[in-house]
Amino acid sequence: MSRIAQVIVLATYADEIMEPLTHPDESRSWRGHFEPLDLFVGGWVIEFNRVAPRSGLLNHLESLPWPDPGKVQVLIHDEEDDCFGLWMIHDGKLVEVPLPRTQRFYDPAPSSEDYPPSPGYLWRTDAGSSVPEDLSVERRDPRPAW
Repeated sequence: MSRIAQVIVLATYADEIMEPLTHPDESRSWRGHFEPLDLFVGGWVIEFNRVAPRSGLLNHLESLPWPDPGKVQVLIHDEEDDCFGLWMIHDGKLVEVPLPRTQRFYDPAPSSEDYPPSPGYLWRTDAGSSVPEDLSVERRDPRPAW
């Protein structure tokens, strides 16, 4: 599966926390490294060219000792999404925050663990696009895609 995704982390006063993630580290479950963005608030971006190299990213991010976890925002845009999705830390976990006029749809879960889990597709519900019949809001792979 070849899907390109971009992840942006926004977090105030988190330069020290994010600095190690700006360097490659083979011990992490996900591959790659973040690049700093030139923003007034702290911002970093990473791009993934496939699904598998990003596995475990959200778990890693939520485990970091953020100076203000309530202000951490993670924006994720998969190539087939209509817009960025928003994840924020609630009760110690990064969870997707529902956005108005959007819905996440899923392919059927794969038949075996040989395939990486799909994050689904975030589509605008007010854009007039019809949803393919094989996608559903319920048929989600229980494994974390990020």
